Order: sequence, then structure tokens, then C-alpha cells
Amino acid sequence: MTRVTTHLPYKLYYLPLLILSVAGILNALYLFYAHYQNYTDPTYASFCAISRAINCDTVAQNPWSVLFGLPVALWGLVGYLISTLLLIPLRHSREEVLPLWSLMVITGAGFALAAVFFGYISVSKIHSYCIMCLLTYGINFGLFFGSWLIRRRFSDAPLMVEIPRALSILRQKKWLTGSLGLMMIAVSLMIVMLPKYWSFAPKPVNDDIAHGITADGHPWIGAENPEMTITEFSDYMCFQCKKMHFILRQLVQSYPDKIRLIHRHFPMDHAYNPLVKDPFHSGSGKMAILALYAQTKGKFWDVNDFLFELAGTKQDFNTRAVAEFMDAPRAELAAALKAKPLRLLLKHDIAVGLQKGISGTPGFVVNDQVYLGNIPSDILRQVVSNGAE
Repeated sequence: MTRVTTHLPYKLYYLPLLILSVAGILNALYLFYAHYQNYTDPTYASFCAISRAINCDTVAQNPWSVLFGLPVALWGLVGYLISTLLLIPLRHSREEVLPLWSLMVITGAGFALAAVFFGYISVSKIHSYCIMCLLTYGINFGLFFGSWLIRRRFSDAPLMVEIPRALSILRQKKWLTGSLGLMMIAVSLMIVMLPKYWSFAPKPVNDDIAHGITADGHPWIGAENPEMTITEFSDYMCFQCKKMHFILRQLVQSYPDKIRLIHRHFPMDHAYNPLVKDPFHSGSGKMAILALYAQTKGKFWDVNDFLFELAGTKQDFNTRAVAEFMDAPRAELAAALKAKPLRLLLKHDIAVGLQKGISGTPGFVVNDQVYLGNIPSDILRQVVSNGAE
């Protein structure tokens, strides 16, 4: 039975929810675009990359931005599409469709729980906030509260009583069940077929590409007689470092006789880098020392790639994982972390970086010119275009 009420007309309750749902779709599409660009475009920076605390790119670059094999933005897009589909038959306040509001309340509750969960992740794990994500949280709570309010205004039946009736209505509306079914199929296909663009996986270093140690003791890979030499100053816990490193590695693989990449360490770890005054990237200094240790064992490039991947997971850094990867005793790695020669090598890299004007990571030196963050595309294009001739 429909409740007799003197409240506002039904459409004035309904339209804001429809607007919120459509806004959620548009916002999710933007977040997916930003996520894709963060992992594929070395020069991309979103409009809300304002500071360390307010930075959409930092959130997009975090491993928590991917859940169950898909970017979180795509899961949000699916959720908003479902809510929009449910809202279509509810555009009129006919008594036979009102039970569908019980499903909208459940969907809205899922949105609200997702907002609480990812808000907690931003606070406790990422320590940075995305403006567009905050907008998502507002949309989510708006959908939940709005659905609950409409159901309270226009229905008397208990929620659990209405759910079977709502499911029965779904079965009767073939177009709706068909659309939801197609959406589930699309999600399954995306999980299987969507390229894992967020997963950097360079080819293992082998004899096909030259590599070695420079005269002053730094690992290099690429051309033995290069047309362009790129020296990177990098931090294993810096996402932009990881992205640029693997983009450059792909260029080296494409132009192995033209480009040489030299790796040097510049961890933004307050315990090692005098440039950093407050706690930041704790553990990246130890990772750099372990990479230097791996270099003494002839395993630098393999361990380098592993450390970048390890820093990009949800796990905290520990030497156990590195020891298992290197098949080395953990005590040996613990001793390496205290070894004075390795600490002096790291200190020297940092000092050289500071001398060259490196103030953040990644930093690059190309033909004695220093670039921070990325290398201008026209610089790289010089070698690429020459290779195409």
C-alpha cells in the first residue's frame, strides 16, 4: 500500500537521484581515464595534483586503485550503470514498481560502504586524497540516503519483505534482467581481456641487450656506443620513477644500439637523503643499498625490477622477500644494509644528484641537461626519429 503523504512530489525526490547516478557514471569515466593516463603517459598530470596531501595522481598510482583484476574506477562505473538501470522503471511512482526501491537501498548501501572503505585506505595507506574520489564519496552517500528517504516516504513494507517482490519485478522486466546479465558478462570479459596496463613488466635482462658497469661503477643497459645517454636518479618507492624507468627500458629494447640508460640512486628517504627533513619513503634507502649489494653479485637489473614491483604492492617492505628472490641468506642481506662501503656508494650517488640540482625524483641527466619528473618528448624523439630513417 502506498503511504498517503503531504511531502514533495515524487519526481522532486527521484530526479536528484537520477542526476547523482549519471554524475557517478561521468566521474567514474574520468577517474578511469586518469588512471590509464597515469600508467601510460610519462608527461600526464591531472588537474588535482595539487600537493602531496591533495593529489589524484598519487591515489591513482597506488596499488589499491586496482581491485580484483580491474581498476576501481571501472567497478564504480559498473555500479553506477546498475543504479541507473534500476532507476529507469522507477521514473513513475506506480505501486507495482515501488518495491525496486528496496534494491536501490541495498545498492546505495554498497556504495556507502565502498566510500567508507576507500576513504579509510586514503587515510591509513595512501596518505593522500583525490578530489574526484571525494566527489565519488558524496555521490555514493547521496544515492544511499536518497534511496532510503524515497522508500521511507512512499512505501510501508519492511525492507526484507519487499526484496522478494523486487526480484520478481526484475524477472518480469526482461530488458532489465538482460541488461544486467550483459553487464556481468562485460565485467567478466574485462577481467580476462583488458590489458594490464598498470602492471609494468619489462623483458628479463639477457645477452640480447648489452649491459654492464660504467667506468665509475654504475650499472647501464642499452647501446655500447650510444647516440644518447640517459642517467636516471631514482627512488624505488616513487611511482613516477617506476613508470619512467620502464618506459625508458622499453625505448632501450626498441633502440638497443642508440640509447644507453645508466641507473643511479636518489632515495627520498629522510633517513638517508639530507634533502628530506620529514619522514617520507621510509625504506627506500634500504632498498637502494640492497640494489647496490645485488650489483656486487651481478644481479642488479633483476633485483632492480623486483624492487620496483615490491614497492608497488600492498605489502610493507622487508628483506625476506628480497632474500627469497635472490636466493640469499637473510642474514647476508641484513649485513649488507650495515656495510659501510655500500652506504658510502649510496651517499655518493645522493651527493652527486644534489650537486647536479636534483631536488626530487625521478631526475634525469641527458647530455649534461637535468630534467625533473620526465624527459621532454622532443628530446627522446630525436633518437626515435633517427631510428626510423
